[in-house]
Amino acid sequence: MTKLEVGQIGKALIDGEYDRVYNQTSTAFQESISSAQFREAVVGFSEGVTSWEPNSQLALNGGNYYTYLDQGKKKGLIITMGEEKVIDGLQFKPIESFPESDKAQTKLAYGLPFKGEWYVFWGGEDVLSNYHYEYEGQRYAYDIIKVENGYSYKGDPTKKESYFAYGQEIVATQDGTVVNVVNNLKDNEPGATDAENPAGNMVAIDHGNGEYSIIAHLQEGSIKLKIGDKVSKGDLIGLCGNSGNTSEPHLHYQVSDNKDFFEGKAVRVQWEDGLKVRQGEVVKAK
Repeated sequence: MTKLEVGQIGKALIDGEYDRVYNQTSTAFQESISSAQFREAVVGFSEGVTSWEPNSQLALNGGNYYTYLDQGKKKGLIITMGEEKVIDGLQFKPIESFPESDKAQTKLAYGLPFKGEWYVFWGGEDVLSNYHYEYEGQRYAYDIIKVENGYSYKGDPTKKESYFAYGQEIVATQDGTVVNVVNNLKDNEPGATDAENPAGNMVAIDHGNGEYSIIAHLQEGSIKLKIGDKVSKGDLIGLCGNSGNTSEPHLHYQVSDNKDFFEGKAVRVQWEDGLKVRQGEVVKAK
């Protein structure tokens, strides 16, 4: 039987083609759940679903991550697919939304915190495209990486220096005053994390209006600023690193209502020129 394209999988599940979908999954997937268990899970979650609409897509390092929302945007479907249309993962997820904070946005318009082209790994107003969304303190945060030819690294993926984001210059998104700095945490090699210091080396900048940029996972010793320093939009903040609770070198950026990463609430960023920054998109600084 012809293998399903990713865009056909949702309809196949609605139409009851459970075995066809299951037979297209990887050996590892089938070892984790039986065909009967798969059918039971799909039937239980899919009640009332009449369609699955594309929501976001991420293509990176040889794999593909697709997300879909049902017709009422109350249920989500996540599909990960590798080579030869093999389904490596299929997950259903209930969708919680926060319409009031989704409508609000920062008073200031912000520039991008980097130079050149970067790729949005996590970013959006739902938990499918942005895992931060379910946490009030990081709800509108972004994780952004550098990608070349579909890969975030070249060479040995266990070495931080192999990643294109590592060592890239990170800049201020607006004028402000530095109110918090951490600069002495070691950078992890990919695969290791520092859960005790989730943000790693970071800078918080007070832009006024109760808005604070939080710029995290910077390279050890790369921040040449101190508390009280004034910065202008575009000024160098530090270098992208792999400190803190990270999976690979990347930039974590958000605007909060507090300088403390753990006490504030994230605010949806109004980007300059109406720019939309969302999972799977390439964004380019001026």
